[in-house]
Amino acid sequence: MNNFLFVSAENDAIAQCKAGGMGDVVRDVPRKISEKGDKANVVVPSYGRLHQKGTFKEKLSFQLRNTTYIAELYEVTPKKKFKNIHHYVVHHPEIEGGDIAHIYHNDPKEPFYTDAIKYFIFCTAVAEAIKNGAFGKLDVVHLHDWHSSLLLFLRRYHASYTTLRKIRFVYTIHNLAIQGIRPFENNYSSLKNWFPDVLIDYKGLMDYRYQDCVNLMAVGIRLADAVHTVSPSYKEDILLPSKPPEFIGGEGLEKDLKIADNEGRLFGILNGCNYKNIRAANTGFIYRNTVKALFRWLQEESKKYKADFLAHTGEKVMELVDNRPKFIVSSVARLTEQKFYFFKRSPETFVQILKKLEKVDGIFMLLGTGAPEYEEVFRELSYKHKNFIFTNGQSEDLIDSIYLESDLYFMPSQFEPCGISQMLSMRNGNPCLVHHTGGLKDTVVHMKTGFSFDGKTFDQKMKNMLISFDEALDVYINDKPKWKRIKTNAKKMKFTWEKSVEEYYEKLYVLKS
Repeated sequence: MNNFLFVSAENDAIAQCKAGGMGDVVRDVPRKISEKGDKANVVVPSYGRLHQKGTFKEKLSFQLRNTTYIAELYEVTPKKKFKNIHHYVVHHPEIEGGDIAHIYHNDPKEPFYTDAIKYFIFCTAVAEAIKNGAFGKLDVVHLHDWHSSLLLFLRRYHASYTTLRKIRFVYTIHNLAIQGIRPFENNYSSLKNWFPDVLIDYKGLMDYRYQDCVNLMAVGIRLADAVHTVSPSYKEDILLPSKPPEFIGGEGLEKDLKIADNEGRLFGILNGCNYKNIRAANTGFIYRNTVKALFRWLQEESKKYKADFLAHTGEKVMELVDNRPKFIVSSVARLTEQKFYFFKRSPETFVQILKKLEKVDGIFMLLGTGAPEYEEVFRELSYKHKNFIFTNGQSEDLIDSIYLESDLYFMPSQFEPCGISQMLSMRNGNPCLVHHTGGLKDTVVHMKTGFSFDGKTFDQKMKNMLISFDEALDVYINDKPKWKRIKTNAKKMKFTWEKSVEEYYEKLYVLKS
């Protein structure tokens, strides 16, 4: 029996520990490992709350800032139990939850200041737990994004953790753009402050742009035994330099990624999608679930500043109950530059889409929260356009209804490492319209399983987006047999974790499955 440890900032196998797609991956991959008869351990920070109903396992004592730190390891109960999977959290008073999903901190003045501190503590505690045998004898440690890459720093440079070198370490990149950059020294949230006894390899750890800083994303790429991107096309994208806004590629780390690729350490394997134990949603409840979500948000203190807008949205939705639209286009995503840069930079393109929908008695439904400037853009558009329904919050029931009842799912991501939304939509037999980039390239085929757009310049991309939208509407209205074929083809596509994990064993873990 092989024994794995997953180290991550998120784990959706336990309640209230997810901000994005990483939480889904860390939930699903251990389950497939368990089905193979192997053992998986998953450890995440407690964020001051996740340990409260857990079972205390052991105290972890280690040195940081010339001070003895004592953290606690708890085993916690998952949402669903699987054989040979154990879920753990590390608790320490300084590992606090932030304002993003009660996990990450938003430090606009000094990015990563607070998060770096809590993940320094978390990773050192995990290193200590591995050294102490808390998870048993490990064959593979699988790290996820920069929050866990400090384990590779400790493994390479820290005298107390040389035993970690006997274990294979795999590093998965979920979002290359978020890199965890912190100063080497002269800052409380710096490498030297937290690890004063470790000789700093400035050249081996530095960020190319800010050479007085460590780049923790780069640390993962440089020091892991295998590096993994969550789709084959995203792997190809990140070997090239970024040229925003036309192309988002290696984000300054393409040199490290090329070295990893040349050394045979870089692999692109598409994420899977869950086709079992799906939350059941019933058709016909999309507007009821919208109104229920709006009433709930109106009662939340944190939403008071946008109560007028939520009421305005509710009024629009009530009109749809009796006058149901003939075509629903939808998007569900965090409102960020990655997901909606095209619409923020060119709201007029979005308005053109709404006008095209108006002619066919269609609406656009967008659900999400995120960057304040993006929320503001979409609130303004909602006030001006009757057929744009912007639900500015989070509701699992409403999300399920949107995936189930939309006619076309819109995903204009500027870049996309893999994407899960298009898979969830296709799982229900609903075609998607996507930007031809990263994992979207690997999952949606134009005019076969959905629709896509691209272009060499920003203006070309926006023009082609509208052309693809026209093509989708034309097929829907004028060629019902073709629309039905595209829907059937979309539903037939199966991006299974079984297939992905087989590749993990062969290429990342180098274990026989």
